[in-house]
Amino acid sequence: MRKWLWGGGIVAVVIIAGWGALRLLQADIGMTLFERQAKEIVGTDASAALENGLHVYLCGTGSPLPDPSRAGPCLGILAGQSAFIFDTGSGSMRKLARMGFPMGQTKAAFLTHLHSDHIDGLGEMMLQAWIVGSRSTPLPIYGPVGTQQVSGSFVSAYQIDSQYRVAHHGEKVANPQGFGLAAEEIEFEEGRRQKVVYEAGGVTITAFLVNHEPVEPALGYRVDYAGRSVTISGDTIKDDTVILMARDTDLLVHEALNRDMVLLMADAAKNNGNSSLSKIFSDILDYHASPAEAAEVAESAGAGMLVLTHIVPPLPSRFLYPAFLGEAPDRFSGDVVVGEDGMMVSLPANKQTQSLRQLLN
Repeated sequence: MRKWLWGGGIVAVVIIAGWGALRLLQADIGMTLFERQAKEIVGTDASAALENGLHVYLCGTGSPLPDPSRAGPCLGILAGQSAFIFDTGSGSMRKLARMGFPMGQTKAAFLTHLHSDHIDGLGEMMLQAWIVGSRSTPLPIYGPVGTQQVSGSFVSAYQIDSQYRVAHHGEKVANPQGFGLAAEEIEFEEGRRQKVVYEAGGVTITAFLVNHEPVEPALGYRVDYAGRSVTISGDTIKDDTVILMARDTDLLVHEALNRDMVLLMADAAKNNGNSSLSKIFSDILDYHASPAEAAEVAESAGAGMLVLTHIVPPLPSRFLYPAFLGEAPDRFSGDVVVGEDGMMVSLPANKQTQSLRQLLN
């Protein structure tokens, strides 16, 4: 027994001594690991190794409702060497940076509509594109009527900050001529619901009208490059224009709201004495598409893959995904994916394949 106690004591002393040594060396070990990571990551272009094609970054799959795992609405698209950003919801730019999106290659930004949750990250996007891209001209931004007013207000709000950046980093890094946004409002000829708004470097971007009343106009977009395409519904109900514009698209990114779940939230708010919140939940039911309706759009369009975004209500666990999807998987013959921040869908040029991976886990 004494030998056992003596041996156990030695082991305990060794463990304590080892733990003490580790604590003493923790700072040095931590700094070494940090240095290694910095050398591997900081200043590198994670997108450089990607195959030529369309790469779709889900930088914000949330909605105005608080959601700790989802930023506000945002998509980043890399087409060859040209990058584009669609909507700039709160928190999305930091997600986009963490995903390794080549912000310095951004050619233009696009807004689907002017609801606050789609534009509240606009200032951060403007600054990142300016500084990271060392821009010498303001970033072009396309959107519905009203985009000039909105973008101009963000430019004014960030004007003082821009002066600090120039004074601190110098004009080679922060060229004052590159600060700001150059807004182009998209208008349609009478009777027309679609219009090519960008065409350069083999990339064609077509805007189209969708139904998000009382928000008018509200837009969706289709991006075509190297024989591949992605269609973005924007906020909308089930709409024939989306079906038309998504014809044979490789990827349809469509918004989705589960009405049964939102109705439960409306009833709960009312029963808990919050009539205003209950009314808001009730009001949003008729200007969004359900997951099943989004699946029907994808099937009618002949889309290759469906990714749901603008997820309403927030889903705190993947266990809730089947309940959220409902009959959607039965309404579409392709893959139906509940979009998550950090996902990237890759569509290699002139091929029929696609891949989905998570960049943030």
